[in-house]
Amino acid sequence: MNAVSGAIAALFGPSRDAPARAHARAYGPDLLRAAAILLVMAWHMPGPARPEPLATIRPFGWLGVDIFFVLSGYLIGAQLLKGIAAGNGVDFRRFWASRAFRILPAFLVVLALYFALPGFSDGKAIQPLWRFLTFTMNFGLDYRVTGAFTSAWSLCVEEHFYWLLPPLVLVVARARGAGPAMALGAAVILGGMALRWGIWHGPAADPATRPADFLRLVYYPTWTRLDGLAMGLLLAAARVLRPAMVARLAPPWLTGPLGLVAAAATVILCIRHADGVSLDLTGAVVVYPLACLAGTLLLCALLDIEPALKRLPLAPAAFVATLAYSLYLVHKPVQHMLRERLGDGVLHGWTGLGLYLAADFAAAILLWLLVERPFLRLRERVLRRPVPAVVEEEIRRAA
Repeated sequence: MNAVSGAIAALFGPSRDAPARAHARAYGPDLLRAAAILLVMAWHMPGPARPEPLATIRPFGWLGVDIFFVLSGYLIGAQLLKGIAAGNGVDFRRFWASRAFRILPAFLVVLALYFALPGFSDGKAIQPLWRFLTFTMNFGLDYRVTGAFTSAWSLCVEEHFYWLLPPLVLVVARARGAGPAMALGAAVILGGMALRWGIWHGPAADPATRPADFLRLVYYPTWTRLDGLAMGLLLAAARVLRPAMVARLAPPWLTGPLGLVAAAATVILCIRHADGVSLDLTGAVVVYPLACLAGTLLLCALLDIEPALKRLPLAPAAFVATLAYSLYLVHKPVQHMLRERLGDGVLHGWTGLGLYLAADFAAAILLWLLVERPFLRLRERVLRRPVPAVVEEEIRRAA
C-alpha cells in the first residue's frame, strides 16, 4: 500500500522545486472532490453498464456539480479574502492569470478534439465554437438540439464566478463588519430560490416540454445556480475573517451531523422523483440550496478534522481528486466512443462498468500528464511571487 501511495504521489504530486508547505495535501476537500466527480460519472454512465448498486446511486449523480460549486466558492473565496485580511488587496491580473492557467489549457484541448477529431463526441450536434470560447454556451442550452459537450455548462458558471468575484470581494471588504457580506449571500441564495419559483410557473412547468425546458431555464443558467458558490464563499468569509466564531459556533461534532442530516433530506426528496433531478417546484426551489447546504456543512467539518484525516490511507481519494477536472472533461466523450465501438452487448453490467472506468481514467491520466500538469508547473514559474497563505494545493485542484 505504501509503495502504491508513493507512486501516486510521485506521478501526480507537485513539482519537486515547489515549496513544501504550499503543496500540503488537504484531504477534506479532496474527499468531497473525489465524491463529486464519481457522482457525476455515475450520472452519465450508460444504462447497460449500471449494476444494481450503481443504479441506486445514479439518480443522485447530478449533486456532484453542486459539490464542485461549494468547493470553488470556498477555495477561491478563501484565496481572495486571505489576501485582503493580510492587507494585500486583490491582484486582479494575477488572480485571473492563475485561473486561466488552471482552467483553459485542458478545456481548450478537449474542445479542439470535439471540433477536429471525428467520432470524439457525446451528441449529434454541438454549439458554435464561439459560444464555448466566450463561456456563454450555458445560456439557452437545449440538449435536444446541441447535445454535445453539454457538461461545459458548469465551467461557464465557474468562469462567470471568477470574473465577478474579485471586484465583488473588494467592495464587500470595504464595508465594516460581516453584516453586508452575510446579507449579500442571503440575498443571492433566497433570490435564486425566488427566481426558480418564478421560472417554474412559466414554460418549465409544462409536462409536454419537460425536462428540456426545465434544464434550459432552471438547471443550466448561471443566475439560477449560484447557491453552492454563495454558500462556499460565505464559509470562506467566516473561516478567514471570523475563525474564533466558527470554532465556537460551528465545531465539527455539530457541522458534520448537520451536514449528514441535510444530505439525507436531499436524498429523501430526490427519491420521490424517478428523473433524479427533481424536475418539479420542490426540486427547483428547495433541493438545490439544501444539497449545497449539506456540502458546505460537511466541508466545514472536514476542514476541522484535517489532522485526523492525514493519518488515514486516503491516497486513492487524493488520486481521484487530482484527476477530477480531467475526468470531468473527458468521461462523456470517452464513454460515447467506447459504446459506439463495442456496443451494449459487451459493455454490460460489472464488465461494462469496469471497461468504462478504465477508459475514463486512462484518458484523464493522459490529459493530466500531457496538458494539466505542464501548465500548472508553468504557472508556478510565471507566478512565482508568493501568494497569500492559503492552502494552494486546494486552490490548484479546484474544479
